[in-house]
Amino acid sequence: MNKKILMPLLAAIGILLAGVVILSVSLGKQKQANDEMRELAELDKQEMENEYEQFTRQYSEMMTQINNDSIVAQLTQEQMRTQQLLEELKKVKSDNAREITRLKKELATVRAVLRSYVLQIDSLNRLNENLTAENASLKAEQREANRQIEGLSNEKESLSEKVAIAAQLDATNIVLTAKKKRGRTAKYIKDAKSLELSFTVTKNVTATNGVRTFYVRITSPTGAVVGKLGSFAYEDRNIDYSMKKDVEYTGEELNITMFMEINQFLGGGDYVVSIFADGNMIGSRTFTYKK
Repeated sequence: MNKKILMPLLAAIGILLAGVVILSVSLGKQKQANDEMRELAELDKQEMENEYEQFTRQYSEMMTQINNDSIVAQLTQEQMRTQQLLEELKKVKSDNAREITRLKKELATVRAVLRSYVLQIDSLNRLNENLTAENASLKAEQREANRQIEGLSNEKESLSEKVAIAAQLDATNIVLTAKKKRGRTAKYIKDAKSLELSFTVTKNVTATNGVRTFYVRITSPTGAVVGKLGSFAYEDRNIDYSMKKDVEYTGEELNITMFMEINQFLGGGDYVVSIFADGNMIGSRTFTYKK
């Protein structure tokens, strides 16, 4: 074959092979990122199912410890609602971000309702203890009061686990804003030079006061973590995070704002913001940006 024809042909074949290799590597990385995202979504869904099941069991336990028919009826209604949400969650696929977000909000509501009953029962316990002290002079009532105290002591032990769950923080009002160079809001994510995240940690009188470390993980439409700064422990593994902030929490409602510079190209699509504290995911929301 003529060399003038052979050499360009070989060069073209070489370029084609190089393109195939680059494409294979790119597809491999994309698959790895998608697999990691799916794995995290499955872990998140499984954790939600476990919490719903645990809340359902706790309602059953609480009903066996309360003699107030009105409260028992309320607990029964809330247990049925929790069981219904659990069945809905089991039928939802882990990649259905809209339904997972809705059921996550419902989970926060269930946790808050359970917390209110824990506090209500604890208040009733203290009231019964006070009545015991006031009626100590009457032997018959004193014997009855002593039996109540013994029962309340056992109830408090079983409630300790519920209080720990009730102490978990909740993040609401999550807002992610793309900013241009001079702080103006960017209409298109590709024009953003920084990201501003704000959220509210709800009031929780059962939570321990002190410094909390809040981790934020932002994943792009490709499943990659935006602006990886490091990793932290979650669900027996280490996952990457985008932002981190230490804040003093006193049990009262707390507004938190975080910023991060963008040093990579961001394309249009869905961006998932997940907030973590004390080893738990306390809030999550999906934001859609134009291309």
